[in-house]
Amino acid sequence: MGQLDLTFSNVRSNKGMLRICVTGDPDNFPRCTNDHNATKRSIPAGTTALHLAGLPYGKYAVAVIHDENGNKKLDTFAGIPREGFGFSRNPPIRFGPPKFEAARFTLDGDAESQQVKLRYML
Repeated sequence: MGQLDLTFSNVRSNKGMLRICVTGDPDNFPRCTNDHNATKRSIPAGTTALHLAGLPYGKYAVAVIHDENGNKKLDTFAGIPREGFGFSRNPPIRFGPPKFEAARFTLDGDAESQQVKLRYML
């Protein structure tokens, strides 16, 4: 078992929550809706770090949304996110979310750190 230390940067406001999902399932990234093994947390948007202990070793990817209005989803307008989002390894964003492989990292020791930079399209 290992630990994952996440830090969050570029959060535009303290309104709402950061909704975090850590998954090892490429088919459920980044939504994490059907992954019963995913680690999910909701923390106040002003929080800059999260420590997750007791994760099994393996390959993971992290998805974060800044749920500013507290409705527990990423709001979009014409398919463009209206709220902030970010991913482990901060892959480039083109059309749609990155693939699991672009955000994937390996947890294979005592601790792994990932900084997630949030992005806002609107």
